Amino acid sequence: MLEICCFSLESCLIAQKAGAYRIELCGGMFEGGTTPSAGLIKLARQNLTIKLYVMIRPRGGDFCYSETEFEVMKEDIQTAKDLGADGVVFGLLNPYGTIDQTRTKELVDLAHPMKVTFHRAFDVCAEPLKALETIIELGCERILTSGQKNTAIEGIELLKTLAQKADNRIEIMAGAGVSSQNAARLLETGIHALHMTGKGIINSRMEYRKADVSMASAALTNEFEKYEADFDKCKAVAEIITTEKYHL
Repeated sequence: MLEICCFSLESCLIAQKAGAYRIELCGGMFEGGTTPSAGLIKLARQNLTIKLYVMIRPRGGDFCYSETEFEVMKEDIQTAKDLGADGVVFGLLNPYGTIDQTRTKELVDLAHPMKVTFHRAFDVCAEPLKALETIIELGCERILTSGQKNTAIEGIELLKTLAQKADNRIEIMAGAGVSSQNAARLLETGIHALHMTGKGIINSRMEYRKADVSMASAALTNEFEKYEADFDKCKAVAEIITTEKYHL
């Protein structure tokens, strides 16, 4: 299966056309993904026929959340449910890198009957094999992971181990740097799915560009460029997954 991470309605439509099985809908691209707006969730659900999972992350940065942040997460899960999402995506850690079992379980129960993906908070936890068992016990459907490296290819050995240890009790989905150049190699590890953004750069329509004024406190990119899912990049990976050799 191919999941494509999308930050706009336009990207959702491109990803669906390219052959994605599921969308992970996010805001905050340059923070690694945060909770999208209710309006975006609503329009994505109205326009998509494929699975729609919503990121539940109140901010960028680490995954050790305050009580007020946790309350926001609960409200966002309810919003996603009310708007017809198929699932939600989140991850919570304790200060010492273990899975926050109590609050994760509360969110899993709140999300029901939606399914839950435990996201790449897993990649910064202290003991991944122990965390795997914990996440299974908490009732999550899958783990999105790069094998605790910056890219899935770099983490391929741990991905292989996780797929073996999971023994089909939970899905292992590889993400970070996934492309048509490495998709087949990643699938050979025994993982269940691939996750990608497959983004391309689109230039802004703005002709007048005010110099020396930024709308961000720390500009991470050219503010006159935007990123959308690239049809060809996404379709290339979807076709690799759907070949007979790698059919999952």
